[in-house]
Amino acid sequence: MAVTHVSYEADGWGVGELWIEDGTVVWHELPWPRPPAGRDTSRDPSQTPTHPGASGRSVDRRGVRGGGGFVADLVRDLRRYFDGEDVALERVPVDLEYETPFLERCALALRGVPRGEVVTYGELAALAGAPGAARAAGSFCARNRLGLFVPCHRVVAADGLGSYGSLGVAYKRRLLALEGCELGL
Repeated sequence: MAVTHVSYEADGWGVGELWIEDGTVVWHELPWPRPPAGRDTSRDPSQTPTHPGASGRSVDRRGVRGGGGFVADLVRDLRRYFDGEDVALERVPVDLEYETPFLERCALALRGVPRGEVVTYGELAALAGAPGAARAAGSFCARNRLGLFVPCHRVVAADGLGSYGSLGVAYKRRLLALEGCELGL
């Protein structure tokens, strides 16, 4: 089965990327502004033919052009999410096969954290059945390949907001504000 790669635009956020196989999201890159034409695109995941979402599979690259079906409905839901609507992304089928049972439990636990709420890395570790493994939970979040569907932006440090990879803390704060989470951080 081929992986379908789809780019979508979310007003005010930028262009996001989805990799879908057999009705299951296997990779999601959150939207970020694209550089103007003629600028460096080395950070653009769609310009990387070996992106991990493809992992050796044949890739059908396309944009979304209306219509129906799983992909079009999913893109519509993502756009609604970025417009501030409460969309049940935790119901979207995603590939939760990880290297260890702990990482799978982290993903499942995190999908259960409601919109507008946060947990600490330590709390996520406890929810995943490994109290005291806050650093391992943090490593899981740092490698998350399913942004929004496994909402690591809802995980904060015990003493503050914590990091958010290459997108930065401002992006994390913006996602939390979009969901109605008032942290005061």
